[in-house]
Amino acid sequence: MVCGVRVERCRKKIILFELNEVPLKIINFFIKARPQSALAKIFPRATVYETYTEDGGHLSPWVTWPTLHRGVSNHKHCISDFGQPLDEVDQEFPPIWKLLANNGVRTGVGGSLHSYVPQQSFSEYAFYLPDIFAKEPTCWPKHLEGFQAFCLGMARESAKNVSDKVPLSQALDVLLNIRSIGLRPGTLVDIARQLVEERFQSWKLVRRRTYQSVLAFDVFFKQLETSRPDFSTYFTNHVASAMHRYWQASFPEDYAEVTFDEAWLQTYHGEIIYAMQKADLMLRRLMEFVNRNPDFRLVIASSMGQQAVESRPTETLLYVTEPEQFMQSLGLRREDWELRPAMFPQLNVRIADEQKRAAFEQIAKTLEINGAPVHSRAASDGFFSLDFGHENVSEIIVKINGQLKSSSETGINNVVIQDKVGVTAYHIPQGSMLIYDGKTAPKGGITQVSTSDVAPAILQNFGINAPGYMNKPTALLA
Repeated sequence: MVCGVRVERCRKKIILFELNEVPLKIINFFIKARPQSALAKIFPRATVYETYTEDGGHLSPWVTWPTLHRGVSNHKHCISDFGQPLDEVDQEFPPIWKLLANNGVRTGVGGSLHSYVPQQSFSEYAFYLPDIFAKEPTCWPKHLEGFQAFCLGMARESAKNVSDKVPLSQALDVLLNIRSIGLRPGTLVDIARQLVEERFQSWKLVRRRTYQSVLAFDVFFKQLETSRPDFSTYFTNHVASAMHRYWQASFPEDYAEVTFDEAWLQTYHGEIIYAMQKADLMLRRLMEFVNRNPDFRLVIASSMGQQAVESRPTETLLYVTEPEQFMQSLGLRREDWELRPAMFPQLNVRIADEQKRAAFEQIAKTLEINGAPVHSRAASDGFFSLDFGHENVSEIIVKINGQLKSSSETGINNVVIQDKVGVTAYHIPQGSMLIYDGKTAPKGGITQVSTSDVAPAILQNFGINAPGYMNKPTALLA
C-alpha cells in the first residue's frame, strides 16, 4: 500500500533537491550576500550537515551521485562514466527511486543523474524526467516529451562553449504547450530579458547554462503540485558549472597567484551569486510549498563539493569535434559503434561486436597527443570512455600505432573558449545537506554525514528495510 494511505508507514514525504557540488562555503557566502533570501530563512530552521563521499579515485558527479542514490560507494557500484551500461548494477544496487517505487512508495524523478533507462516507459512513477544525458526524450507523463527533447537539444549544443542556437521546432512545441507543461509567465519574461541583455553584453551568453535548470524546475514543480508524490528528486548543475569556471572571480583570496586579469575578474565576479539566486528562487517555492504542506520535508543535498584549484586562462581546449572521423582513424566504420552521452571533454562510445571492441581497446591504448597517451577506460558491454581536454595546445601531434595522423584525419581539434576559462575550482569530498520541514530545528553544531547514509535513511523514513549491502540506517531523517 502506498505511503500516505498508511500514515503509520510514512513519517514525512520527501523532496530531494540535488544542488550539485555546492559546499557549505557557498551557502554561507550566498546567505551573507543575500540576507533576505530563501536560503537565509531556511538555514537557521534546518538541520545542517556537511556531507562527505567515501568514493575513491577521481571524483565526478556521475560517480558520487550513484553513491548517494544507491547507498554504496564506487568501490561497489563501479559507475565511472555517463552512458555506461547500468543493467547489472541496477539489479545489484538499484537507485533509491527504484527501491521506493518497487515498495509501493509513489515516486517522482526530476533529472537525477543516471536516471535514463533505455526502452522503459516510466509509467509506474508519478512523474519521471530522466537526466539531461538521456539518449532519447522518453519521459512520463508523455506530454512532457516535447519539452525533454528541447532540453536535450540545448544541452547537446552547449558542451563547453554556450551556443546561441535554439532548436526552433522543439522550442515551438514547448511554446504551444506552455500551460500543460507548467512554464510560468515570469519565467518566460526572465528568459526574454536574458536574450535582450545578451545583445548588449555578449559575455552574458554564458548564463544560458542556468536557464535549462530554470525551465526544468517549472516543469518539475507543476508535477510536484499536481501529483504530490511521497518521494521526488530534482537535480540542477547550474551552480556547479558557475563555480568551476568563476571561483577565482568570486574568491581571488583563495589563490596563491591570481592568474586572470582584472577585466576578467570584474566581468565574472558576480556569476556564482547569480547562479545561486536562480537556485534560491526554486528553493523559495519549495520552502513555501513545505510550509503549506506539513506532511512534506525538503532535503537540499550535494554529493560532494568544490574548492579552489590553481588555474590559468584557457584560450583553447582540445577535444574530438568530429567523432566519425576519429573512430574511423582508429579502424571502425560508422555502423560499428554508437556514440554515448558524455560530459565534455570526454568521448564515450559503445562497440557491440566483441572482436571489434577488442581491436579498438588495443589500438586506443596506442593513441598519443603531443607525446602523451590519451587515457581511456573500458567497461562492460563494449563501453569505452576517452579523456581529452588539453589546454592551450599550440600544435597537435597525434600518433596512432606510432604513425602520425593529422587533425583532419582524427577529428581532434583546438576549440577557442568563449569565456577564457577551463576550471578554477574542482571537486572535493565535502558537500552539504540541509533538512527543512517548516519547524524550528534543534540547536546544535554542524556534523558530518556520509552520503552512503542517505539512501538507508530515506528507506527508513518510509518504513522499508534497507538492503544488507547498505549501512545501517541512522537518525538522519528521524
